[in-house]
Amino acid sequence: MKISFEPIGIMHCDLKTLADVPFFYEDSSAKGIIEIYEPYVEGLIGLEEIENIVVLFHFHLSKGYELMQRKKGHGELKGVFRLCSPRRPNPIGMSVLKLTKVASPLLYVEHVDMVDGTPILDIKPYFLPGEHKR
Repeated sequence: MKISFEPIGIMHCDLKTLADVPFFYEDSSAKGIIEIYEPYVEGLIGLEEIENIVVLFHFHLSKGYELMQRKKGHGELKGVFRLCSPRRPNPIGMSVLKLTKVASPLLYVEHVDMVDGTPILDIKPYFLPGEHKR
């Protein structure tokens, strides 16, 4: 079975190289702008009501993977599914970003932990337990 995805947008930020990128979104003070591509802009309606979003993205610079890796290249070996490593069988990343402004087609976000030019695959609202209201 083959599964394929088309990006819905792209990340714009000052993190230009992999060395610039914080290891984890909680550790990041970087800001960025997610540009949503035209066919998907209507899907942003109502998003301004959300404080935090889950962003799924493609680790487009990742080359290959190993099932056993060391966190940040140090320490004891752990399974890739225990780590946030970009070197994964399916190079899909996930970040919880603070949404500070919606100016369609642009989303202004904080706590960015991805490199400039990262393809965005999906965006979902993020709710803490008990926060979700329909």
